[in-house]
Amino acid sequence: SSGINAECPLRPGAQIERGEAKIERRLNTRRALESKMGRYRAPFHQLKIQYGNNKGKHYNEDEDRFLVCMLYQLGLDTENVYDEIRTEIRSAPQFRFDWFLKSRTSAEIQRRCNTLVTLIERENQELEEREGKKKNQIGSVIGNRKILDNSGSTTPPSQKRKADTTAKNSGKKPRK
Repeated sequence: SSGINAECPLRPGAQIERGEAKIERRLNTRRALESKMGRYRAPFHQLKIQYGNNKGKHYNEDEDRFLVCMLYQLGLDTENVYDEIRTEIRSAPQFRFDWFLKSRTSAEIQRRCNTLVTLIERENQELEEREGKKKNQIGSVIGNRKILDNSGSTTPPSQKRKADTTAKNSGKKPRK
């Protein structure tokens, strides 16, 4: 019974799968941030975060906006990115008297950034679902739309009477 268990977390296949999942998660996070930031011309001033029911009572919207913008600007892959964000907070003039934010540790900043990224990912997912529904609705409207022909009639060609089409072609008036 001293053999290696197939479910052992140290087996190379499991480590590779975990590593690939981590890389995929980081790419999804980067895409979510790029999508969110791309919607604003001046994200440091305009960025809005849809909190839903879990706004929290400690961080305000300006602080959250700054955290998201700095995370995007410095990059998720930057080594010690949360330490750098902490340094940026301490030197930012808008937080000169914000002792709550200035006293946060890097771990606390990291937790808040992770929460904000999750909210942004959820918002992006909802936007994609709404756009998908709109595309489906537009497709069904186009499929059911009546065709307007040269005569100004909105009757679909399949429902036109034979006399109407022959009159148009021959130059004669249709019979009544």
